[in-house]
Amino acid sequence: MIQSALPAVQSRCVHRSVGGFTLIEVLVVVVILAILAGVVVPQLMSYPDEARMTRAQQDIQTLRSALEMYRLDNFVYPSTEQGLRALSAKPSGLPEAPNWRVGGYVRELPKDPWGGDYIFLNPGANGGVDLYSLGADRAPGGEGAQADIGRSSGG
Repeated sequence: MIQSALPAVQSRCVHRSVGGFTLIEVLVVVVILAILAGVVVPQLMSYPDEARMTRAQQDIQTLRSALEMYRLDNFVYPSTEQGLRALSAKPSGLPEAPNWRVGGYVRELPKDPWGGDYIFLNPGANGGVDLYSLGADRAPGGEGAQADIGRSSGG
């Protein structure tokens, strides 16, 4: 019975010749992909630097907000010596922080996207503070991803 059903199944199958791509077609596709890669890849390579710079700006804004809450509670910003550590642990020394918030103003101090510390300076003369990252090159100045990222406040 199985033998009699086999010829019927074989006669219903349509045999097609299998065609492939010619060498020219494959080369055209490879050339098109190479051109696209040459245009797209350099565009995508700049995004990690932009993302790091954006994250640094967001971290600085978060730290700036915490510094403002610290100032509202204690009437002054921390000194340069007390630094940003005053946002996560009660500072010692002057100026005192009599109304320092239990638990701090940030859970932990973030590192900048390049693994360095954010720089905090309180010159004290005009009541403002400087808060910034040195950028990818870890040196003052620079352009693009190597530029310093931050703002200063006039009080």
